[in-house]
Amino acid sequence: MKKQVHSKDVKEAALKLLNDRGVTVEDIAEIVYQMQSPYHPELTMEPCIASVQAVLEKREIQHAILVGVELDVLAEQGKLSEPLQTIVATDEGLFGCDETLALGSVFGYGSIAVTTFGYLDKHKIGVIKRLDTKTSGGRVHTFLDDLVASIAANASSRMAHRLRDEQEAADERQNSVLADGASEQAG
Repeated sequence: MKKQVHSKDVKEAALKLLNDRGVTVEDIAEIVYQMQSPYHPELTMEPCIASVQAVLEKREIQHAILVGVELDVLAEQGKLSEPLQTIVATDEGLFGCDETLALGSVFGYGSIAVTTFGYLDKHKIGVIKRLDTKTSGGRVHTFLDDLVASIAANASSRMAHRLRDEQEAADERQNSVLADGASEQAG
Protein backbone atom coordinates (compact mmCIF):
# COMPACT_ATOMS: atom_id res chain seq x y z
CA MET A 1 0.00 0.00 0.00
CA LYS A 2 1.31 3.43 -0.96
CA LYS A 3 2.11 5.79 1.86
CA GLN A 4 0.05 8.94 1.59
CA VAL A 5 1.69 12.28 2.35
CA HIS A 6 -0.69 14.79 3.89
CA SER A 7 -0.54 18.42 2.78
CA LYS A 8 -0.26 19.53 6.42
CA ASP A 9 2.91 17.44 6.80
CA VAL A 10 4.40 18.87 3.60
CA LYS A 11 3.69 22.44 4.71
CA GLU A 12 5.16 21.83 8.17
CA ALA A 13 8.28 20.25 6.64
CA ALA A 14 8.77 23.19 4.25
CA LEU A 15 8.35 25.76 7.04
CA LYS A 16 10.72 23.80 9.27
CA LEU A 17 13.36 23.77 6.53
CA LEU A 18 13.06 27.53 6.11
CA ASN A 19 13.39 28.06 9.86
CA ASP A 20 16.29 25.60 10.13
CA ARG A 21 18.08 27.55 7.40
CA GLY A 22 17.52 30.85 9.22
CA VAL A 23 14.61 32.19 7.16
CA THR A 24 11.42 33.43 8.80
CA VAL A 25 8.13 34.52 7.31
CA GLU A 26 8.92 37.98 8.67
CA ASP A 27 12.26 38.04 6.81
CA ILE A 28 10.45 37.42 3.54
CA ALA A 29 7.67 39.86 4.45
CA GLU A 30 10.30 42.60 4.91
CA ILE A 31 11.27 42.15 1.26
CA VAL A 32 7.59 42.32 0.25
CA TYR A 33 7.25 45.52 2.27
CA GLN A 34 10.31 47.03 0.54
CA MET A 35 8.88 46.12 -2.86
CA GLN A 36 5.34 47.42 -2.22
CA SER A 37 5.68 50.36 0.18
CA PRO A 38 6.82 52.84 -2.51
CA TYR A 39 3.44 52.30 -4.20
CA HIS A 40 1.42 52.12 -0.98
CA PRO A 41 2.90 54.43 1.67
CA GLU A 42 0.23 53.40 4.20
CA LEU A 43 1.30 49.74 3.97
CA THR A 44 2.20 47.93 7.19
CA MET A 45 3.99 44.65 7.79
CA GLU A 46 0.82 42.75 8.75
CA PRO A 47 -0.57 42.37 5.21
CA CYS A 48 2.93 41.55 3.95
CA ILE A 49 3.21 38.71 6.47
CA ALA A 50 -0.28 37.50 5.54
CA SER A 51 0.65 37.52 1.85
CA VAL A 52 3.81 35.47 2.47
CA GLN A 53 1.80 33.01 4.53
CA ALA A 54 -0.75 32.69 1.72
CA VAL A 55 2.01 31.97 -0.80
CA LEU A 56 3.48 29.35 1.52
CA GLU A 57 0.10 27.56 1.47
CA LYS A 58 0.70 26.64 -2.18
CA ARG A 59 1.78 23.04 -2.55
CA GLU A 60 4.03 23.87 -5.51
CA ILE A 61 5.97 26.35 -3.36
CA GLN A 62 6.28 23.80 -0.57
CA HIS A 63 7.57 21.15 -2.97
CA ALA A 64 10.12 23.55 -4.45
CA ILE A 65 11.40 24.35 -0.93
CA LEU A 66 11.72 20.64 -0.11
CA VAL A 67 13.66 19.88 -3.29
CA GLY A 68 15.87 22.97 -3.30
CA VAL A 69 16.87 22.88 0.35
CA GLU A 70 17.53 19.13 0.14
CA LEU A 71 19.98 19.76 -2.71
CA ASP A 72 21.64 22.58 -0.75
CA VAL A 73 22.04 20.34 2.31
CA LEU A 74 23.41 17.45 0.26
CA ALA A 75 25.94 19.83 -1.31
CA GLU A 76 26.97 21.05 2.15
CA GLN A 77 27.53 17.44 3.17
CA GLY A 78 29.49 16.67 -0.01
CA LYS A 79 26.96 14.00 -0.99
CA LEU A 80 26.27 15.00 -4.59
CA SER A 81 28.20 13.36 -7.38
CA GLU A 82 30.67 15.40 -9.41
CA PRO A 83 30.48 17.68 -11.22
CA LEU A 84 27.10 18.55 -9.64
CA GLN A 85 28.70 18.72 -6.18
CA THR A 86 31.08 21.50 -7.21
CA ILE A 87 28.47 23.31 -9.29
CA VAL A 88 25.93 23.48 -6.44
CA ALA A 89 28.49 24.03 -3.66
CA THR A 90 30.01 27.01 -5.49
CA ASP A 91 26.74 28.35 -6.92
CA GLU A 92 28.21 28.23 -10.42
CA GLY A 93 27.03 31.29 -12.31
CA LEU A 94 25.93 29.41 -15.42
CA PHE A 95 24.10 26.64 -13.52
CA GLY A 96 20.62 28.16 -13.78
CA CYS A 97 18.71 25.18 -12.35
CA ASP A 98 18.32 27.01 -9.05
CA GLU A 99 16.61 29.92 -10.80
CA THR A 100 14.58 27.52 -12.94
CA LEU A 101 13.14 25.74 -9.90
CA ALA A 102 12.27 29.06 -8.26
CA LEU A 103 10.99 30.65 -11.46
CA GLY A 104 8.62 27.74 -12.05
CA SER A 105 6.88 28.71 -8.84
CA VAL A 106 6.51 32.34 -9.92
CA PHE A 107 4.43 31.85 -13.06
CA GLY A 108 1.21 31.34 -11.10
CA TYR A 109 1.33 34.91 -9.81
CA GLY A 110 1.57 36.75 -13.11
CA SER A 111 4.06 38.86 -14.98
CA ILE A 112 4.62 41.20 -12.03
CA ALA A 113 5.90 38.24 -10.02
CA VAL A 114 8.22 37.21 -12.87
CA THR A 115 9.77 40.67 -13.19
CA THR A 116 9.99 41.07 -9.41
CA PHE A 117 11.75 37.72 -9.17
CA GLY A 118 14.29 38.89 -11.76
CA TYR A 119 14.88 42.09 -9.81
CA LEU A 120 15.31 40.22 -6.51
CA ASP A 121 17.59 37.63 -8.09
CA LYS A 122 19.84 40.36 -9.44
CA HIS A 123 19.82 42.75 -6.47
CA LYS A 124 19.56 40.20 -3.62
CA ILE A 125 17.92 42.42 -1.02
CA GLY A 126 17.13 41.54 2.58
CA VAL A 127 17.52 37.94 3.68
CA ILE A 128 18.28 36.95 0.06
CA LYS A 129 21.63 38.76 0.29
CA ARG A 130 22.47 36.91 3.51
CA LEU A 131 21.60 33.59 1.90
CA ASP A 132 23.68 34.16 -1.21
CA THR A 133 26.23 31.33 -1.24
CA LYS A 134 29.14 33.70 -1.58
CA THR A 135 28.23 35.45 1.69
CA SER A 136 26.56 32.69 3.72
CA GLY A 137 29.42 31.69 6.03
CA GLY A 138 30.07 28.24 4.61
CA ARG A 139 26.48 27.10 4.23
CA VAL A 140 25.20 26.29 0.77
CA HIS A 141 22.08 28.21 -0.23
CA THR A 142 22.35 27.90 -3.99
CA PHE A 143 18.66 27.03 -4.25
CA LEU A 144 17.33 28.69 -1.11
CA ASP A 145 18.21 32.28 -2.02
CA ASP A 146 16.27 31.91 -5.27
CA LEU A 147 13.36 30.17 -3.55
CA VAL A 148 13.09 33.01 -1.03
CA ALA A 149 13.17 35.49 -3.93
CA SER A 150 10.36 33.48 -5.54
CA ILE A 151 8.23 33.52 -2.39
CA ALA A 152 8.82 37.25 -1.93
CA ALA A 153 8.05 37.98 -5.59
CA ASN A 154 4.85 35.94 -5.41
CA ALA A 155 3.73 37.61 -2.19
CA SER A 156 4.58 41.03 -3.60
CA SER A 157 2.63 40.39 -6.80
CA ARG A 158 -0.28 39.00 -4.80
CA MET A 159 -0.28 42.17 -2.69
CA ALA A 160 -0.04 44.47 -5.70
CA HIS A 161 -3.11 42.86 -7.29
CA ARG A 162 -5.02 42.78 -3.98
CA LEU A 163 -4.25 46.42 -3.18
CA ARG A 164 -5.33 47.48 -6.68
CA ASP A 165 -8.59 45.51 -6.27
CA GLU A 166 -9.23 47.19 -2.91
CA GLN A 167 -8.56 50.64 -4.40
CA GLU A 168 -10.88 49.98 -7.33
CA ALA A 169 -13.62 48.76 -4.96
CA ALA A 170 -13.20 51.90 -2.81
CA ASP A 171 -13.38 54.09 -5.93
CA GLU A 172 -16.57 52.31 -7.04
CA ARG A 173 -18.14 52.81 -3.59
CA GLN A 174 -17.21 56.50 -3.67
CA ASN A 175 -18.61 56.93 -7.18
CA SER A 176 -21.80 55.17 -6.13
CA VAL A 177 -22.21 57.47 -3.11
CA LEU A 178 -21.60 60.52 -5.32
CA ALA A 179 -24.10 59.27 -7.88
CA ASP A 180 -26.70 58.59 -5.17
CA GLY A 181 -26.14 62.08 -3.76
CA ALA A 182 -26.51 63.67 -7.17
CA SER A 183 -29.76 61.79 -7.88
CA GLU A 184 -31.18 62.81 -4.47
CA GLN A 185 -30.44 66.47 -5.22
CA ALA A 186 -32.02 66.17 -8.65
CA GLY A 187 -35.17 64.45 -7.26
